[in-house]
Parts: sequence; C-alpha cells; structure tokens
Amino acid sequence: MEKGKILLALTGIHPQRWHELLSAEREVVLEPNGADDPSITYAVVWKQKPNLLKSLPNLRAIFSIGAGVDHVFADPGLPDVPIVKVVADNLTQHMVEYVVWRVLDHHRQASLYRAQQQKKIWHEPPQRVAGDVSVGIMGLGSLGRAAASALLSLGFAVNGWSRSERPMKGVSTYAGEAGLIPFLNATDILVVLLPLTPQTQGIVNYGLLKELRRRNGLGGAVLINAGRGRLQKDADILRALDDGTLKEASLDVFEVEPLPKTSPLWSHPKVFVTPHAAATSDPTHLVPIMLRQMAAYERGEKLENLVDREAGY
Repeated sequence: MEKGKILLALTGIHPQRWHELLSAEREVVLEPNGADDPSITYAVVWKQKPNLLKSLPNLRAIFSIGAGVDHVFADPGLPDVPIVKVVADNLTQHMVEYVVWRVLDHHRQASLYRAQQQKKIWHEPPQRVAGDVSVGIMGLGSLGRAAASALLSLGFAVNGWSRSERPMKGVSTYAGEAGLIPFLNATDILVVLLPLTPQTQGIVNYGLLKELRRRNGLGGAVLINAGRGRLQKDADILRALDDGTLKEASLDVFEVEPLPKTSPLWSHPKVFVTPHAAATSDPTHLVPIMLRQMAAYERGEKLENLVDREAGY
C-alpha cells in the first residue's frame, strides 16, 4: 500500500506542533488546502469543518487527536472509513491524576479547610477513611478502568457503570438501564467519564443526581465530570447544589465551552472549575502513535482502537 499524505484539520487548536511532528515522516496538507486531493489518505482532526472530508477520494482512515470522537460524528458529510481514537499512556495518566486529585480534594474536605484558613479557624473535623467512601465511575473504558485501579490502590470502595457488562476485579460493576439506579444509590462521589453519544447527552441531570447516596461522612453527594460537557445539564447541577442534593462539584467540562463569563458556575462556592484541562492531548506523545498506526496499516496490519460507529465511541 502506497504511503500517502495527511490532511491536518484542527479547529480551536494551533496546528504548528502537530504539523512539525507529523511532517517529520509524511507530507502534511493543512486545511483549508487539500480539497479533492487524491494523494491524501489520512486525516488528523479535531472538530473538522462540516463536509470537509467527504471530497477526499482515497481517504483510508480518520484519526481523532482526543479521546472523545463526538466532534468527528458531528460532520454531516462524514465518509465511511475507519475512525481511530488515540489511546496513549500519557493521556491516561493525566486523566487518572485529575480524578484522584479531585476525589481526594473532596474526600479530605479541602473546601472546608480553605474556608477555615480565610477565617483563621483552627479546627479539625472528623475524617472518614477511604474505605467508607464509595466512588462511582460512569464509563469503564480505558480511562475509567485506569482511574478505578488508582482509587482502589488508595483504599476507596469503587463502583463502575457502563452500557454493557464490563467486569473488573475489586470493582462493583453495574450495567445498562437496569443497573443505573442501583449504581447511583451505592455511590457517594460520582465520576463521569462517559463518551458523548445521543444516548448519553444530558444524562447528568437533576433526576440522576437525586439518586446519589447522601448518607455518608462527606456530608453529601459529590459530582466530578471530566468526560464531555454535553453529558450534563449545567442548570440541573446548580439546582442540585443549591437544594443540597449535591454537596460539591468539580467540573472540567461544560455545555458551552469556553464557559461563558456570565455562568454562575464560575463563582458558586461549592464548585471547582477547570478549563477542560483534565487530560490535554499532547502531540509529542500522540503523533508517534498515529504514525506507527499508519505505517502498520500500509503493511496490511489492522488499525487499533477503532471507533464503533454504531455505538458512537
């Protein structure tokens, strides 16, 4: 199979470093150039412009630079070629760090201590052991399983929910619609790492949050969303925080990004905001994986980490 060119189409991300690393081994065409170019065989994309790819006659595969691929499926002219989601140790490590950081921050009552520091209050509240706190992970893909392993090593009780059965040693797993409410009822800290699909859009709503367990030493249920912004209803999270359904929330993603300056989430005393920074795609680590995949595919080998078009992830 002949070695082909790469179309690099990134929206909202500066392409320079991606271009430098990809062009070390292959010729790279920067969008908006490349329309109808028969020598382009791969596309490396992030939120590509609608109908950009459908005119490439010899496109073999599409590579997403992020773990999520909902941005790829947003293209109404998406051609019927394999879609690859990049899985890298570096990306996984960043997500695990974020999840552990936020779980420990809530578990160790950091918001209380920060408030006490402002008022110069010397007071040690009771502290529950990790084993008395149940962390529930929605989404047991590669990122969710890695986060679950790290939390287990710290002594937390860990639950996991996924669309289909995904057994994992040491984790109480639940699956499908029938398993969702039991999973939530057994969870103190909810960590959302689901892919965004038509079935999961808006799943983190007030009704779901009401099912979380609140009988625990945390003083209430906690939400951590490091998945996709449109999984959640921002207004429902605010309602849950204001009426005590949620004690606190750590949010890395939002329905609209960047988060509008008018959003009350910015200044809410029970919310910790990060700017979609839990696991940033690093071209230094991701580009070599893409290039290896392309070379292997041209040798007749199968592509890895293919997206299931029917499932949407």
